[in-house]
Amino acid sequence: MSLIRTDAFLRSDGRKGIRNTVVVVYLVECAHHVAREIQLPFRETDVHLIGFGGCYPNNYSFRMLEALCTHPNVGAALLVSLGCEGFNRRGLLQAIRDSGRPAETLVIQETGGTRSTIERGREWVRAAKLQLESTPRGPLAAHELVVGTVCGGSDGTSGITANPGIGRAFDRLVAEGAVCIFEETGELIGCEQIMAARAATPELSKILLGAVAKAARYYSVLGHGSFAPGNADGGLTTQEEKSMGAYSKSGSANISGLIKPGDVPRAGGLYLLDVVPDGDVRFGFPNINDNAEIAELIACGSHVTLFSTGRGSVVGSAISPVIKVCANPETYRNLRDDMDIDAGRILEGRGTLDEVGAEIHRLTLAVAAGEKTASEALGHQEFVLGYKSFEPIGPACHPSYA
Repeated sequence: MSLIRTDAFLRSDGRKGIRNTVVVVYLVECAHHVAREIQLPFRETDVHLIGFGGCYPNNYSFRMLEALCTHPNVGAALLVSLGCEGFNRRGLLQAIRDSGRPAETLVIQETGGTRSTIERGREWVRAAKLQLESTPRGPLAAHELVVGTVCGGSDGTSGITANPGIGRAFDRLVAEGAVCIFEETGELIGCEQIMAARAATPELSKILLGAVAKAARYYSVLGHGSFAPGNADGGLTTQEEKSMGAYSKSGSANISGLIKPGDVPRAGGLYLLDVVPDGDVRFGFPNINDNAEIAELIACGSHVTLFSTGRGSVVGSAISPVIKVCANPETYRNLRDDMDIDAGRILEGRGTLDEVGAEIHRLTLAVAAGEKTASEALGHQEFVLGYKSFEPIGPACHPSYA
């Protein structure tokens, strides 16, 4: 057993956290300012702001916030409601409390408005942080980790340095029994056949092909795909070229299953996360930015997210640390404070793909053990959640869901 740490945070569902965060959650945009003001004095003490801006109810947004507020890295949650939005605040509060976490709801319309709600919210956060000091601790091994990966700001170097480096790290983690999750079905168009050949079962192979075909149809209806002007400026020429780079993040292990946002894999292995909504095109672009994808990876249990970038990105995330793997050596030199790993050194003869993969693997375990990433140290806690719709997965997607 590969032991990572002896003092991970133990949760009542048997999962283990690498952080012990308090989340302040706004349940409608009208409560965003109040929630931000509650969180602001604690932003450097592991209190994070997340939320949903919509006024009308949506099963996806509820499922996402339920998964995020009961994530193993989260120890307590404060919900902030205006009072007249459609979000099921009572259901969310009960789900969090049922998980054994301290939780409370403040309704602005019932607590005297902005100032009094902020004051009461800050008092609750102070008390919750004291309570979390007694969180049970225990050992965390590599096979208990969940690690996600995403691309952001890809360029012509991404597919030959950072992305395959992450793939090498994934292969190591899967071999140790960890859960590894890759996503972006819209950025796998052109790679679906070789990906499907790695499926654990013939039934899963068909499901993987269907997920990419769904993404292609979705983007066709919208009239654009997941290929941005910045990708072209960075030297990528086609969607298929970008797809090959994105695909290489998955490594070479067999694919154990397909999941959707909020599904937490129940066994180690490699999983594809389908982020494109089911049914008719109703909600616009499937992920309006990188942080929407990171939030979905976290909702599937990711303790850590490996973020590959060629052009450069400075975002981090609430709840789970983000490790920046920079593909381009010039970008790394320009944004050194924001980057964790210089994968672009491969292009300059200062390292090999195996060495980069080993470094990503080592840093993933170090961050799980408590080391801060660059984005954490800089205070990045970005979060985005919108509207979507998904059908439940079945046992053909992953046998443990039978």
